Amino acid sequence: MSELVRRELRESASVIESVDAGQVLRVAEALIKVFKAKRKVVLFGNGGSAADAQHIAAEFSGRYLMERAPLNAMALTNLSSITAIGNDYSYETVFERQVEGHVREGDAVVGISTSGNSKNVLRAVAKAKELGAVTIGFSGASGKLREVVDVPLVIASKSTPRIQEGYMAAAHIICGLVEKGVFGRRAVFIDRDDTIAKDVPYCPSPEQLVLFDGVGRSIRRLNEAGFLVIVVTNQSGVGRGLFTESKLSEIHDKMREDLAKDGARLDAVYFCPHLPEEGCECRKPNIGMVLQALEDFDIDLSSSYVVGDSKREMELAQRIGAKGIQVTQGLDFNRAVDLILKEG
Repeated sequence: MSELVRRELRESASVIESVDAGQVLRVAEALIKVFKAKRKVVLFGNGGSAADAQHIAAEFSGRYLMERAPLNAMALTNLSSITAIGNDYSYETVFERQVEGHVREGDAVVGISTSGNSKNVLRAVAKAKELGAVTIGFSGASGKLREVVDVPLVIASKSTPRIQEGYMAAAHIICGLVEKGVFGRRAVFIDRDDTIAKDVPYCPSPEQLVLFDGVGRSIRRLNEAGFLVIVVTNQSGVGRGLFTESKLSEIHDKMREDLAKDGARLDAVYFCPHLPEEGCECRKPNIGMVLQALEDFDIDLSSSYVVGDSKREMELAQRIGAKGIQVTQGLDFNRAVDLILKEG
C-alpha cells in the first residue's frame, strides 16, 4: 500500500514540475497589471474548482506571505446567488449573470475548469470578453477553455486530481509574484570588485579596499529614490584559505563606513565563499545570493537591476528576471546609476 502512495506522490510531483513557467509568469503579469490599475479580479469554477477560486481570492484579499494592503478579488461562490440564478434561469448561466453584474472593462476573470469544457465557465468567460475584461483560464490538457481565454494556464494531465494539484501549485507561485509585483520594493544588486571598488585580487584586508570616485554619492541617490541597495559578491578567497569570513566582514564594515561618509548605506551584503569547482548554488551567475535577499526583503525582481563588470552578472540578471547593466570603461557605476534613475 505504501508503494501506491509513493507512486501517486511521484505522479503529482511530475505533473507539478511540468507546469509551464512562462504561462505562470504571464498570468502573474496580467494580474499585476490589473491590480496596479486598481481594478478587480473575479474567479469562478464548479465543485473543487469553486473551492479553489475561493482559496485564490482569499490569498489576494487577505494576504499570501506579505503584510500589505488587501487586493480587490472575489470568488463567485455565493450559495444564494448560484441557487437563485440556477433556479430562475439555468445552471449554465450562474457565473455569466454574476460576471455581467460585477465585471467592468479592465478587470480580470479567472475561469477554472479541470475538463476545460464546463459550459457555465465558458459562458462567463465569453461574457467577460464582451465587457472588456482580461480572461484567464486554469484547465487541463484538453477542452475549450485554454483556447478561448487571453491567458491560459494549462496543466499537462487528464487526471482531475493531478490537474487541480498542478494549478494550485502554480496559483501559489502566482500569488507570491503578484504580491511582490504590486507591493514589492525595487532593488539594485551590485557586484563589488571592479564595479564599485578597485579590483585587488583576493583583497585580503580592509585597507586595500578602495571605492571608486563618486560611488558613495551614487548609492545615496539610489537610497533616496527608494531602491534597496544590495551587494552580491563572489569571494572564493575564503574557500582558498587566503582570508577568513571574519576578515571579510571587517572589509565590508570598512566599505560601509566609507559609504556612510557620503550619507550612503547598503541594505545588505551577501557573499559566496566557495571555490568555482564546488558547484554551489550561490556563486554568480547562480541565484543563491538573490534567494537569500528574497528571504530577507520583499523585492519585486521585475523592477530591479543587477550592476556588474562581467557577463556573469548579466546572466544573473537574466536568470532572475531583472534588468542588467554592465559597467565598462565607457560606462562606470555612476553612469549606470544615472540610467537606473532615469528609467525609474
